[in-house]
Amino acid sequence: MNFHGTTILAVRHKGRVAVAGDGQVTMNNIVVKHTAKKVRRIYNDTIIVGFAGATADAMNLSERLEGKLERYNGNLTRSAVELAKDWRTDRYLRRLEALMIAVDSTRMFLVSGNGDVIEPDEGVIGIGSGGVGAQAAASALMKHSGLGAREIVEESMKIASSLCVYTNDKITIEEL
Repeated sequence: MNFHGTTILAVRHKGRVAVAGDGQVTMNNIVVKHTAKKVRRIYNDTIIVGFAGATADAMNLSERLEGKLERYNGNLTRSAVELAKDWRTDRYLRRLEALMIAVDSTRMFLVSGNGDVIEPDEGVIGIGSGGVGAQAAASALMKHSGLGAREIVEESMKIASSLCVYTNDKITIEEL
């Protein structure tokens, strides 16, 4: 899946986790909003989710993940796996066009409609049209700077916004 119009980046570094999303919303070749919030806290503010894809689909998935978290007492791993299973097998959910990053204080996952629940090796993951650039910048900053997680996502998102026309510098950051 390749989504235009968003960049989401999650970084776990020095005992902290930060998730950032840009604010740009595009329809075809027109920017229709500059300050969208694509990153938010759920489940009593203990989980951060970020989405790339259609807004309504992303909100639907966020609500479904929160329901799974309620059912499995906040267990992000189990909830993400169960959501991915539903997403892959349910006829309605299969049509949803989105990718999700979900993090808590110890885990970080990319969840997709293909049934993927991927935990990155290096504590950094990016999705969306600027995700690769943001992730590369974050990886370099983690290895070659003294910055913390929040500063790394902030700087990396600025770099992504300077490269990707579907990403702007109106960034929302949530941190645990």
